[in-house]
Amino acid sequence: MRNRFITIVFFAYGAFIVSCKQQPKETPETKTTFCLSDTMKNMITIDTVTMSRMEDEVRLSGQVSFDENKVIKIFARSSGQVISCNVSPGDKVTAGQVLATIKSADVAGSYEDIASADADIVIAKKQMDNAGSLFKSGIGSEKDYLEAQQNYQKTLSAKRKIESQLNINGGGSARPGGTYTITSPISGYIVEKKINTGNFIRSDESDNIFTISDLKDVWVMANVFETDIPRVKEGMPVTVTTLAYPDKPFTGTIEKASEILDPDSKTMHVRIRLNNPDLLLKPEMFARVTVTNEQNIMSVCLPFKAIVEEDGRYYVIVYKNDCDLHKQEVTVTKTVGDKTYIADGVKPGDRVITKNALLLYNQFSE
Repeated sequence: MRNRFITIVFFAYGAFIVSCKQQPKETPETKTTFCLSDTMKNMITIDTVTMSRMEDEVRLSGQVSFDENKVIKIFARSSGQVISCNVSPGDKVTAGQVLATIKSADVAGSYEDIASADADIVIAKKQMDNAGSLFKSGIGSEKDYLEAQQNYQKTLSAKRKIESQLNINGGGSARPGGTYTITSPISGYIVEKKINTGNFIRSDESDNIFTISDLKDVWVMANVFETDIPRVKEGMPVTVTTLAYPDKPFTGTIEKASEILDPDSKTMHVRIRLNNPDLLLKPEMFARVTVTNEQNIMSVCLPFKAIVEEDGRYYVIVYKNDCDLHKQEVTVTKTVGDKTYIADGVKPGDRVITKNALLLYNQFSE
């Protein structure tokens, strides 16, 4: 009886062991493969990671200014009262156009001096003719005749001197009534006006009354802090944007860098020349200047639009084929303009999504 019980227990234990061995193992969960649909393929752009020379970028602030080489400052030629002023700031003018008319006592006085000089000439000529007749008839002396000739030449010289002064004071536009006109020497735009009808102009004033500029070329004066001076040099390309046209960049180069610092702002001034054919850039506009400089360092480079940031970490979507995509963490060195330089994570030749990468990002798990 005892042996039979042992036998039953032995077979039961064996059956338990066999059943445990035959129990199927738990199968791990399989991830679903993500494939691009035709609609999604039309919404993305794929670009290739490249090696590129690393660029350095310096951001400056400045303002639009006149091109001083194309600016004309106009001064009054004589004191007087402004009878009329025909232009306003911003007006377009052509060469020779009348800007203002001024009535001047100096000009009127010059015309009176000319009238007096004409009378002196008439008298001197009569005296010279009489002395000549007397000398030829043997009554008068040659000395008297020569003196009369000299006096006549002096009166002619005196008149020419007055006419020259009148031409200077009146700018060639003087009239006997004592008025003269101010005309534009070039075609351009009135960018500064300091007189109005009725104003008096004094002879001791040294300030200009108009400023005319051809705004087809302008300057941008930018400030460079001491720490950025080694990174900014003449000839470097720049991109300029303004508050008025934030989506319209203007390109140019640094034409001149000052050798001294501004004593107030402690910055170095640089001058940038920009073409302004459409006259969009106005003097005194605020400008943001980006200076780009290539360095002798090669780095992995991809478009900035390919980067997806999450919690301070950076990712890209690497594309191999429509059903083989994955997100890849990358180490960003820096971003300059529309380029991002990568230290680790991808290599040249890899293809990444550069448009709507964020739409694909959530399809992938860590």
